Amino acid sequence: MIKVVRGNPTPEELAAALAVVRARAAAVTAEPSGAPLPPEQWSDPGRIARPGALRPGPRSWARTYWPS
Repeated sequence: MIKVVRGNPTPEELAAALAVVRARAAAVTAEPSGAPLPPEQWSDPGRIARPGALRPGPRSWARTYWPS
């Protein structure tokens, strides 16, 4: 249950806050539990891809391949 203890939020502000809380809860439940991956996912390149790896800037060509 969410309770507003101070202030008077608009319905839009309340909806935005609730969306953040629900997104965080969904992210926590989607985290891996430490169980081993099924064999068909061992070679999945998306498993090891870093988010935000392709950013423009100095030496960006090196960051596209080499892990840091």
